[in-house]
Amino acid sequence: MAKYPVVVYGASGYTGMLTMDWLIDQNIPFTAVARNAGRVHEMMAQRVVRLESATYEVIEAEHTVEALTEAFRGAKVVCNTVGPFVNFGLTTVEAALKAGCHHLDTTGEQGYMREVREKFGKLYAQAGLLVSPSLSYMYTYAEIAAELALETPGIDALETSTLCRGPRDAGSGVTVGSTASIFELYRSEQCYLWEKKLVPHAIDTSFNIASPDFLQPVFALPWGGTSLPVYFENDPRVRSCVSCVGFYDNNVMKMVHALGQKWEAEYKHLPKEQQDAVLKQIVESTTPTMPPRERTTTVRMVDTAIGRGQLSAVRATVHGTTAYIATGALQVAAAIKLIDGETNKVGFASGSKAFGHRYLLGFLEERGLARATVTPL
Repeated sequence: MAKYPVVVYGASGYTGMLTMDWLIDQNIPFTAVARNAGRVHEMMAQRVVRLESATYEVIEAEHTVEALTEAFRGAKVVCNTVGPFVNFGLTTVEAALKAGCHHLDTTGEQGYMREVREKFGKLYAQAGLLVSPSLSYMYTYAEIAAELALETPGIDALETSTLCRGPRDAGSGVTVGSTASIFELYRSEQCYLWEKKLVPHAIDTSFNIASPDFLQPVFALPWGGTSLPVYFENDPRVRSCVSCVGFYDNNVMKMVHALGQKWEAEYKHLPKEQQDAVLKQIVESTTPTMPPRERTTTVRMVDTAIGRGQLSAVRATVHGTTAYIATGALQVAAAIKLIDGETNKVGFASGSKAFGHRYLLGFLEERGLARATVTPL
């Protein structure tokens, strides 16, 4: 049973530890939950900043609904960083509900999000609790840009791009969990929103983004479709939403695209056990270890939303830095509100709809993690 108001699940992982950094910064006591308590203590000692000033406890729990329900009980908010969420997420969502906790996570996986909405959205709403997937750099920054664009009257169509420095040129890389989630997308339907309905992308869909922030076009992919089409699907303001992701290093994205085509040709129809082995080999070969902490001098992002109406058009851009550090900040920005009982929505809702995109943007701006501009077109 948790003694403190916030639970960080996946506490020995990269994003979990960055979330704890921000909880300590905000002087919020927390309970760290993971399958291996010894590993948590070891990694926290190596990685978590200002640990000597923290108020916390560590609980070891198996990844089952029963064990996690008992570990979460007594807390108000669960910050879940254990992915791939399509494999592990629903167990945690169910446990948080049974424990009477709000649930936040860092996914961008459409299939998982749609399952959460369908299986748990009403149950969380009936309990007066929030379940908010994808509260992370991907795709909250793009959602903030989209919400800024929607402030212009008449906007009802959105195109968003999430462009960031990739593993080769970032100097910090992508975490093991993120890599596993990326390649799990090969097994999932990738949708965009068109005329208020989710429509699957063609298998070979790609984009060349000609952004004013770069001299050369950036090669981008649907990246599972992103979370935005799901969050805007039932939004009366929005008729369409197409989203994509690109790395400055085009070669990395082209490699991912080629692997996706190889998956369709060679692995798609294999039994799940054989697919699991293929994905495990890909993850281990591309991301063998946990990356070092991000540096603001190298890890930079540009998230853009172009909004269009019948005669109106606007571009909203959020420039950012240190994607994983920003993810920890977003988790804690939400936890602060939930601890105080302040949320605009219960049930299934995005961070921007639950807390306000201006609140999240302000939290990021005050900490040097984001800067927004809005330009009529």
